[in-house]
Amino acid sequence: MSVAAHPHCLFITVDQWAAALFGFAGHPTLQTPTIDQLSRLGTTYTKAYSESPICIPARRTMMTGLTPREHGDRSYQPAALMPKAPLLAQVFKDQGYQTAAIGKLHVFPQRNRIGFEEALIAEEGRLNLGAIDDYDLFLADKGFAGEQYMHGMSNNDYQTRPWHLAEPLHVTNWITRAACMSIKRRDPTRPGFWHVSYTHPHPPLVPLSSYLEMYRDMAMDPEVKGSWSLDFEQQPAALKVIKSYWPAQYNSTQHLAIKRAYYALCTHIDHQLRLIIGTLREEGLLNQTVILFTADHGDMLGQHGLWAKSLFYDAVARVPMLLIDVEGSKRVKPGSVDSRLVGLQDIMPTLLDLAGLEAVPGLGGFSMLGDVKRSVFYGECGEGVNASRMITDGLHKLIWYPANHVLQLFNLETDPSECHNLVNDAASASIQARLQQHLIEHLYGTDLGWVKDGQLVGYEPGPFHAKSNRMLSGQRGLHYPPPPIDDPNVSAIRPA
Repeated sequence: MSVAAHPHCLFITVDQWAAALFGFAGHPTLQTPTIDQLSRLGTTYTKAYSESPICIPARRTMMTGLTPREHGDRSYQPAALMPKAPLLAQVFKDQGYQTAAIGKLHVFPQRNRIGFEEALIAEEGRLNLGAIDDYDLFLADKGFAGEQYMHGMSNNDYQTRPWHLAEPLHVTNWITRAACMSIKRRDPTRPGFWHVSYTHPHPPLVPLSSYLEMYRDMAMDPEVKGSWSLDFEQQPAALKVIKSYWPAQYNSTQHLAIKRAYYALCTHIDHQLRLIIGTLREEGLLNQTVILFTADHGDMLGQHGLWAKSLFYDAVARVPMLLIDVEGSKRVKPGSVDSRLVGLQDIMPTLLDLAGLEAVPGLGGFSMLGDVKRSVFYGECGEGVNASRMITDGLHKLIWYPANHVLQLFNLETDPSECHNLVNDAASASIQARLQQHLIEHLYGTDLGWVKDGQLVGYEPGPFHAKSNRMLSGQRGLHYPPPPIDDPNVSAIRPA
């Protein structure tokens, strides 16, 4: 394959970073100058959604171009193998690309390269799944074996403190340096495909002190609480589960500290991206490199008293999606905005399209450069009491919680924070009926038992009992010597 005939590809993902939390998206506080510049160089897709906004299902969608229904996970299955389907990296490799992954893959087993020729992984301290990842090996080489989590913060909670080791030892710096080295060590006879996957701003919230200092005197955006979120007893079971697992008993000072730490992690990533771009520039590759930037999902960050992910409010389900083509491209207009409904399933066909490679038949997604425009976008997450389903036409969104049969309808144009539930509002009745019918058409499997005579009926889960969080949201400990091997289906800590 001729390098000149096919562009290089840089596919960047971040973990748990919502679409609204960028300077280019109008956020009043968060500083993202590098990513803002990328938005000026390409197309910003303003209505991009995660089909199943939780880590593993979202990443399976990215790597397969398939919907959760097609790849088989909508609920977080840590021991599930990748489906027997063409995988993103393998397709690029089979058509002549060198392929490398740096950072978080979140697959099982952890050393499964899923088609990448090279994989340098940072898997957030999951040694109990059977692999000491490359970031942990790096720390050991530097004399800090097993000390990644000696800051004491949890990987799934919102306590915060500054990073406890030297700046070059932070995982964001390690991922960046490893990515730059991979670019420098490339095979010059083949185009490169680099997947750079940052683990933050997903907790633990342990930013560098210098980035915390940037936000010390900045006013934080106010808390958001919709009228529907105030009465705990009237919440559907799925939201009670989350509010009980993360009780959000933070005073205003603590809430501000959480946001500052989260924003500091974001800006740190933004600045480190400059080094990757600079390396591409100095190696003479930047103008011939396609760049796609996205996230697996966002984070509620206390909105409506909720935290973390696995929900379909825009703070979680709507993700950044930036696409930059090679210099002088006629396919991607610099500084443009595209409001069509797109998802993570569209990443694989889009990158294949931009790379000039043969398309893979049977994918759930479409190239974002083509003429296909969805009328609605469907999302699904969780089973049983945790289940939530979503349908949106880009202007309105209908969310359904089958347990307790709770519906929520929001006008995303007039109420972007989703504070006012329009279900049973007479003026919105036709919109509700239309979206409800679309949602029913997308249901399958066990969900069909929650439909009767063509209507959503859900089910009653019985009295709510909060699950004890005695494991402190999956708190890590000292990792030298490594902890014993554990069943991933047991060790995965999820509220239920």
